[in-house]
Amino acid sequence: MALVTFLAFTILVAVISYFATRKTDEHSSEGYFLGGRSLTAGVIAGSLLLTNLSTEQIVGLNGQAYSEGILVMAWETLAALAMVITALFLLPRYLKGGITTVPQFLEDRYDTMTKTITSALFLSGYVIVLLPIVLYSGALAIVTMFELPEVLGVSHTVALWLCVWGLGIIGSIYAIFGGLKAVAVSDTINAIGLLIGGLLIPYFGLKYIGDGSIGQGMSTLFASLPEKFNSIGDRNASVPFSTIFTGMMLVQLFYWGTNQAIIQRALAAKDLREGQKGLLLAAFIKILGPLIVVLPGIIAFYIFKGELEIPDQAYPMLVSTVLPVGLVGFFAAVLFGAILSSFNSALNSSVTLFGLDIYKEHMNPDATERQVVKYGKAFGVFLAFLSMFIAPLIANAPAGLFGYLQEINGCYSIPILTIIIVGYLTKKVPALAAKVSIILGAILYAVSQFILQPSIASRATSAARENGITDQLQLDEIAKLSYPHFLHVMAILFVLNVIIMLVIGRFKPRTVPFQLDYTNQVDVTPYKYVKEVGIAIAIIVIGIYIYFS
Repeated sequence: MALVTFLAFTILVAVISYFATRKTDEHSSEGYFLGGRSLTAGVIAGSLLLTNLSTEQIVGLNGQAYSEGILVMAWETLAALAMVITALFLLPRYLKGGITTVPQFLEDRYDTMTKTITSALFLSGYVIVLLPIVLYSGALAIVTMFELPEVLGVSHTVALWLCVWGLGIIGSIYAIFGGLKAVAVSDTINAIGLLIGGLLIPYFGLKYIGDGSIGQGMSTLFASLPEKFNSIGDRNASVPFSTIFTGMMLVQLFYWGTNQAIIQRALAAKDLREGQKGLLLAAFIKILGPLIVVLPGIIAFYIFKGELEIPDQAYPMLVSTVLPVGLVGFFAAVLFGAILSSFNSALNSSVTLFGLDIYKEHMNPDATERQVVKYGKAFGVFLAFLSMFIAPLIANAPAGLFGYLQEINGCYSIPILTIIIVGYLTKKVPALAAKVSIILGAILYAVSQFILQPSIASRATSAARENGITDQLQLDEIAKLSYPHFLHVMAILFVLNVIIMLVIGRFKPRTVPFQLDYTNQVDVTPYKYVKEVGIAIAIIVIGIYIYFS
């Protein structure tokens, strides 16, 4: 029965996606990469949410909530503020310039080499970090939840490889052969299923705790684990409260405002009004995100008495424990859709970046639109296979997969955000400043987190041992506190990079000030209530923090 439900829902999504996209011209750049600039608010919101929400979040963030409690909701609730800023400030400028990719704006603002460097950074981040981690975490969740080694009669490793390749191949078909509109339509349908399926887990989890009563389950959880419902993280937390005002908002703004895999949905809006409404709708729904990616982790801590050795197993174990057998197939299908969404969205964006910013620019400047799409798809196939080979090899990644992913992403997120923000807010900062900032920013962050931080932490723990401290938990705490949190490091480097760009702009300014031209590709009349709705979202987010402080 579970298998039938799984196949029925998965096939339904594929069929609807096919009929919704069959009239889109997939041979033109605009048709393939931006869905013919035809996306409406609901489709944009659904695609944004499901592109973001996948197993690296569902599993990883619930794993952190299992260990630390509700304070990790910062990754979800503060995203709503970043989407508001994007709707108000960035999206109008993107659509006014008629861009297809974020690096395309950087070419207009700076020069071609800046665009190429940025595209290369995006692509390296996708192939080395994002795509493999999405595949690995998704495969791990499916293997754990549904006991595939026992069902298939194979080892855990073989089951993991089979899941990785199954997810990768199906996701590639959507992304490479269907274009953005196929990805966005399938995302929207899966988003509805994921919201329903995701809310079922805390629903049945609270009933499990409260002997059939959700209210009693919540009361028991609050009374038994009050420390898990404190939104203010101390210095030892994965998200100290102070980081909310430094690197956290920068990471959120990069992700929701400049990350090609995300912002491509808003760039495909039929007009600015629909794009802004889509972003604001997604922001409202995002505020409810902790119910899916935080609360289940706390429920799992109560049910399993905090005895799980690997926190990232909390969510799969909870699903296996509380979900009725009759709903397993449906949940497997929506989880499968969430995994595919993050994978095929990043892959589609990679194809876009390669086709327009590298192939067309450097390999074949005279290429027709059909050729750009063709060779972009070929690169997508190569990238997909490379990701499928890498994914199972990260099985030894550290516990706390979500935090690990965020830290690694800093190598390219802050440098790219810096040159985009400075590019829009200034008129005379030259291309030289952008190239220096993006290269220096990536190098400094890598040196900070992967050379200086381990070295200083090692010296701190060695000194502690010499002073007679042998408890491993104390040593780990000393190592963590010996160096600034990676979110603080991001903020420091952001400020440093901005200063460097402004200094270069002061002494070697552009000869002609930059002017953003209106291309008339879409109507840029804003949504009438964009400011009022944005303020309401900000008030709700602040209220949540006050309530749980």
